[in-house]
Amino acid sequence: MNTPKRGSTSEMQVTSIRLEAELKERLREISGEQGYQTLIRDVLWRFVERQVRPDELRHDGSWQLPPKENVSTLPSYPSMFSISDIRATFRAVAQQEQQCVITGQLIRPQQPMWLGLTMTGDMVPLSCEMTVYGE
Repeated sequence: MNTPKRGSTSEMQVTSIRLEAELKERLREISGEQGYQTLIRDVLWRFVERQVRPDELRHDGSWQLPPKENVSTLPSYPSMFSISDIRATFRAVAQQEQQCVITGQLIRPQQPMWLGLTMTGDMVPLSCEMTVYGE
């Protein structure tokens, strides 16, 4: 997982949080060498950054997408995704070109696809050829 550098730990405030022993152990397993505190910070930052800000709301209460950056490049995901990394799936239709994070298959605009929710809270594109549980 690529955690953006947000400052040294000496610039951070100490916060105490109570976690179940099993949760803490699972976080340690998932985080590997980066450490579970770094993983928790990364997950929290991703959550905060995905929240709709008041300046993104339209007058009718719907929200608008932030301006597109460079749309010609596909987002890159770790190449080691497997179906066991996905905790939930949702049917979707691609609005722009995507690449399945498991098979690498190209998903073209307006093609049906799946969105997979990963263990770290990311939503990733999955091709329809993926075997999805419950289908």
